Amino acid sequence: MNTGKKGVKTKVLAGLLLVLVVIQFIKPAKNISTVRTPDDINVLYPIPDSVNKILEKACYDCHSNNTRYPWYSNFQPVAWWLDSHINEGKEELNFSEYGKRTLVKRAKKLRKIAEEVEEGEMPLKSYTWIHKDARLTDQEKKIVIDWANNLSQQTTAQLPPESK
Repeated sequence: MNTGKKGVKTKVLAGLLLVLVVIQFIKPAKNISTVRTPDDINVLYPIPDSVNKILEKACYDCHSNNTRYPWYSNFQPVAWWLDSHINEGKEELNFSEYGKRTLVKRAKKLRKIAEEVEEGEMPLKSYTWIHKDARLTDQEKKIVIDWANNLSQQTTAQLPPESK
């Protein structure tokens, strides 16, 4: 009777292996674009190099149209998980399409950036666990927070009085 159970286990493992091999051929599209559109935050606003370097290393993989993919992103189901994570991040905030928002929403997003960085909610722990270079120092956090708050104030100043 043990051989029967062993045969079932072998078939189940073989089936799982087959599924694992087959799903390797079903890949999501990569989020890679090196073109800056007129709506890109870098086109709309002068961003200091110090801020831009921080955004590139800690934010843009999930919040822009250009992700730097790690080697393990070539394997399923990891690629699907990453794709889902990137899409969620871009839905919340996409620096590449920042100008598509109204001025009111831009100002709110900037305040939210400052708030989430200050509270340690961004970048996500699950991201910095693997991408150690994305961990922000206290000085880097202050740079991003000050930039986001200042740009939010500048954006708010552009609004008509009834929108403020």
